[in-house]
Amino acid sequence: MTHTIAELHGDGIASELSTAIHTLVRELGVELEFIGVDLSESARQGRGDEVVYDEAEAQMRRCRTAMKYPTATTTTSPNRELRERCNFAVIHRPVRTMAGVETNFKAQLEVDIVRIATGGTYEDMGRRIGLDTAVSLRVIERMPSHRAARFAFKLAQLRGCCVVSTSKYTIQKETDGLFEEEVKSVSEDYPATAYRQELFDALLAGIIMRPERYGVIVCPNEYGDFLSDAAMGLVGSIGLGDSASYAFDDRGQVTLAMFDPSGGTAPDIAGKNACNPTATIFAFANMLRHLGELELGEAIREGVRGCIGAGQKTADIGGELSTSEFTQAVISRVKARGEQ
Repeated sequence: MTHTIAELHGDGIASELSTAIHTLVRELGVELEFIGVDLSESARQGRGDEVVYDEAEAQMRRCRTAMKYPTATTTTSPNRELRERCNFAVIHRPVRTMAGVETNFKAQLEVDIVRIATGGTYEDMGRRIGLDTAVSLRVIERMPSHRAARFAFKLAQLRGCCVVSTSKYTIQKETDGLFEEEVKSVSEDYPATAYRQELFDALLAGIIMRPERYGVIVCPNEYGDFLSDAAMGLVGSIGLGDSASYAFDDRGQVTLAMFDPSGGTAPDIAGKNACNPTATIFAFANMLRHLGELELGEAIREGVRGCIGAGQKTADIGGELSTSEFTQAVISRVKARGEQ
């Protein structure tokens, strides 16, 4: 079965990351058809933001699955625009310790961070009141909280691990209190899955001191943003992380999914065949899992881990391989696994 994917091109290293994915698809015989949309800064400036975002939204809704590359945030944020237009409710960031990546944190970390994709303090840029005061509005809604909680418990069921909800519910009693109230309600549908609440500051300490106590962590928008990058720092590099965003219908079924690397555009190394495609390949593998290609997605993910563990890696994590050389190394491992 051929899957049709909306491919959202971006800035900086985006074209090299796209080349890496297309090389994987070609070499491994993956049955995908990409519908490209230029989401780059130059396209937005030349054609106008609304025209470009309208085209991206239309293709994403048509394909229902999208692969996105890093985009520059200038007058507008493409990530925020797409979240709002596509009604993304949940963002999932997996974080895993990886052999072959040097890190100051020596314990094993294996967590999935599930955050509400909207709300929190990110909905309101704030406003000045006089010369010396500024305020902003913080929003927590029940339905996005419900979607994030349901996603977290389903994921924990698959992993056979616990769910921890986290926020500052003792201080933000109404906003974070509403979120925690909804997570607790959803937890009652999953009596076999261990569940507990933790204050966000306590969780930050706990994940360092006793990382084995954490499996799936679910939280409001900004907490998840902070935690995701902090957790990726513990395993060695923010640039190794991938992200997935999901929209749902009234029955809770996924209607649209977007997969992307969590890193930025890296303009300083753009065009030098020097960027690390690990996060993009992980995002691609997760997209394949979403499409039902479970074995191939896992083979690609393990291929990446095998390469890095064996010292076949790019310069940013202590190796010597170029972007294209690393991609070929992953392909070789996936093919070798298929021949066993």
